[in-house]
Amino acid sequence: MDERNMETMQGTLIRGIGSFYTVRDTGGETYTLRCKKKFRRQRMSPMTGDEVLFVPGKGEEDGWIEEILPRKTECLRPPVANVTRLVMVISPVPEPDMLLTDRLISRAFAQGMDVIIAVNKTDLDPDLGRRIREEYAAAGIRVFPVCAVQGEGLDELKEAMRGELCCLTGQSGAGKSTILNALMGLDLETGDISHRIARGKNTTRQAELIEKNGLRVMDTAGFNLLEPEKLLEPEKLKERYPEFRPYEGKCRFRECMHDREPGCAVTRAVEDGFLSAARVGRYRQLLSETREVWRSRYD
Repeated sequence: MDERNMETMQGTLIRGIGSFYTVRDTGGETYTLRCKKKFRRQRMSPMTGDEVLFVPGKGEEDGWIEEILPRKTECLRPPVANVTRLVMVISPVPEPDMLLTDRLISRAFAQGMDVIIAVNKTDLDPDLGRRIREEYAAAGIRVFPVCAVQGEGLDELKEAMRGELCCLTGQSGAGKSTILNALMGLDLETGDISHRIARGKNTTRQAELIEKNGLRVMDTAGFNLLEPEKLLEPEKLKERYPEFRPYEGKCRFRECMHDREPGCAVTRAVEDGFLSAARVGRYRQLLSETREVWRSRYD
């Protein structure tokens, strides 16, 4: 095929399996494409959500992705691009890993994403949504208690997701696919909880961009671990906590890291009940970890 005679088109990458990528153009037509070797040399891989320029195939020949347009945001876990609103999904079962939740929120804020939290399976613990809302109120993160299997709370969550490119993420088994099925009238495979280890079984195997019922949502694989960021300067971590901003400049020490230093305004806010002790405690865990990783970054 002589690509010089083919028109370059623009579209959105909606899924990738192996070395093949599915792209949807502005008219809704889908194309199966390959990725040129130049991206490998540039150490750049196409991600679900990428806006790309491509040349469609002809007959039995494959089309090719010619260019990946600049990304607004980029996540490595899950590997998706151009997300504007991250939807953290947690539930009573499996037991919420709030440190994992805060890792994801930290990275989302660093990318300039908005974050909301969906607390699923409220039938198992009706009070969990209230507790999570109290923890994140000072950070300005909206919390939506839902029960996907019973259809409760979904209208409010759907309205919060409308108009944004959303990504549902969180632990395996929290119910991301069940929520998507209920919100978008889909039939995605869902998994049970392993009673032996009280951990979810991952049913989504690759990221996919789904557009239906007025929503644009990434369905992504769940996970239970997230590696520390290797190049995050410890001094920058506190900038990812919106609830700290009213207290900046009010600590005894100008360079206060809010890690129990004498005269720390954040510590005082926790003691006075204005900030969540649990959330600040997890920040200090992440700060300790970030310092250790930073010290050993050249090892």
